[in-house]
Amino acid sequence: MSKPSTAGGGVPDELRRRLGVPDAVVIGLGSMIGAGIFAALAPAARAAGSGLLLGLALAAVVAYCNATSSARLAARYPASGGTYVYGRERLGGFWGYLAGWAFVVGKTASCAAMALTVGSYVWPGQAHAVAVAAVVALTAVNYAGVQKSAWLTRVIVAAVLAVLAAVVVATLTSGPADAARLEIGTEVTFGGVLQAAGLLFFAFAGYARIATLGEEVRDPARTIPRAVPLALGITLFVYAAVAVAVLTVLGPHRLGEATAPLSDAVRAAGLAWLAPVVRAGAALAALGSLLALVLGVSRTTLAMARDRHLPHALAAVHPRFQVPHRAELAVGAVVAVLAATADVRGAIGFSSFGVLVYYAIANASAFTLTPAEGRPARIIPVAGLAGCLALAFALPLPSVLTGAAVLALGAAAYGVRRTLAAGRT
Repeated sequence: MSKPSTAGGGVPDELRRRLGVPDAVVIGLGSMIGAGIFAALAPAARAAGSGLLLGLALAAVVAYCNATSSARLAARYPASGGTYVYGRERLGGFWGYLAGWAFVVGKTASCAAMALTVGSYVWPGQAHAVAVAAVVALTAVNYAGVQKSAWLTRVIVAAVLAVLAAVVVATLTSGPADAARLEIGTEVTFGGVLQAAGLLFFAFAGYARIATLGEEVRDPARTIPRAVPLALGITLFVYAAVAVAVLTVLGPHRLGEATAPLSDAVRAAGLAWLAPVVRAGAALAALGSLLALVLGVSRTTLAMARDRHLPHALAAVHPRFQVPHRAELAVGAVVAVLAATADVRGAIGFSSFGVLVYYAIANASAFTLTPAEGRPARIIPVAGLAGCLALAFALPLPSVLTGAAVLALGAAAYGVRRTLAAGRT
């Protein structure tokens, strides 16, 4: 495994290990319990109908396999970069690079989408301006140090969980609406459940943020394997409770047509006064997702810069704050430009495709571990790899074609770089 280099005046660019299990779990929760639960339920219900919960269960199974594979790999390779590092060490440089490319490009688009989600909830008429302000503010938080990021994430997670708990209690105690009672027989198809699982999977994807922080947690061989399943289990419980509650009140058809499903659910429950609170919770959740996304993308950027797949200047670590400050500023600048100028909803499909490719490589990497290296049961990486590929190709065709084209572009850039390097030698 390659070791971190030095950057700028011989100052080591290793990151300081400050995070324990609670901090790592909170960062994972902040990544998973985000805007997805406020937005993904409606399109998933439209795809699966009353099979929504089956889609959620399938997404959770794939996420569990990915989480287990990622946790074992992170314990073995506790360095920033996540699957970029795992693929490089287990499968070869190209596969690590492809994973890093898919993560950085796809998640940068997700960052912009989350920023615009904040803007659309806080001030719809000035969504782009609010989005840019959110990116600037959270980049400053991340720049000041990972401990401050973990503290802010803890506050956001607590507030979002409180809002979701209020939605669950309000809807379940109100009883199902008449329309919901009439929809029990909604048709369920395998393709619809698979598509719903693909949409819902990304609400679970935040556990990778724990792995990408592998260089900043204390005792990673113990902390990461504990933090990942804890964060995933808590998230699954919360999502299942919310899905059951909203389905009970709205039914699958009304849920599928809803533009703001949780707000519509509390209104249908006769608690319209709670709707503004839910909107505020959605904005806060998107803010938490954005915080964790910028954190994770900057760490993968750091790892790729160390290996010179990205400009090496981005590998610098701030001597005082012990964060990859140049990588964070670069990521923040790109996301701010996207948030100011683009409607990135069309890029979400590509982001989804890229994330599934990223996790497919993680599962393939975990399959190569030996028992002495902490290999999980063989069925876990096999099921995870198959699940990632199935969900990726269940996405709409334009998303698949766009994602494949961008990945091919990254692969071509890798080939050109290798050719030029070989020519110099």
